[in-house]
Amino acid sequence: MDKIISNTLQNLGIEKTNIGLSTGAKWIDTHGSMLDSENPSTGEIIANVKTASIEDYELMISNANLVFKEWRHWPAPQRGEVVRQIGMKLREHKEDLGRLISIEVGKILQEGMGEVQEMIDICDFAVGLSRSMNGVMLRSERPSHKMYEQYHPLGVIGIVTSFNFPIAVWAWNTMLAVIGGNVVVWKPSSKTPLTAIAVHKIIADVLVDNNVPEGVFNLIIAKSSVLGDNFLEDKRYIQGANATKVKN
Repeated sequence: MDKIISNTLQNLGIEKTNIGLSTGAKWIDTHGSMLDSENPSTGEIIANVKTASIEDYELMISNANLVFKEWRHWPAPQRGEVVRQIGMKLREHKEDLGRLISIEVGKILQEGMGEVQEMIDICDFAVGLSRSMNGVMLRSERPSHKMYEQYHPLGVIGIVTSFNFPIAVWAWNTMLAVIGGNVVVWKPSSKTPLTAIAVHKIIADVLVDNNVPEGVFNLIIAKSSVLGDNFLEDKRYIQGANATKVKN
């Protein structure tokens, strides 16, 4: 393997064989098949991942629903501080993470670096938003009453990312979701599992240092034959236009 690639993987904590399920900072042993990640430029296997089974998924999603009830009560600026520190960690690892995108996706290095910069930018945006989620207050016709808007967390957010933008799309959705008090479950493309694993390893120290509950930031790597349409149809999620309120 090329020395630059080897150094990049080492710097990001990517091993020859990696676990395919994380609840934030912890990695949970999985029971699925092995998945190879290939360099599309050369066809060389970069590393492999032990994917998750449907049983692994059920344990993870059950925990996520429980953790949501705790995370939603954290003050929004406190959640924003976690996101701010994640942005700082991404700055520290920008070059290595951008290079890994280039290796695993096949983009030029500048495209990979640009994608990481988009992650940093959305972190900055979300931090500001965590202190400015304002609502409108209206006067009521009823005596001693008022009407007002207030943001409420929705629940567990499912995020699916494609191989050509493996981590920026995750960040766009995740940073806004978590400052709003939601928890996320990330299912990356099976073609780019290593970038997702690298991101979770980068943010792990931030989550531990801030006592973020395990289950706010979830990552699951599984083949579409195991976790595909059933993931999208799972009613325990809030998903875009098809949002359904989670019962608490």
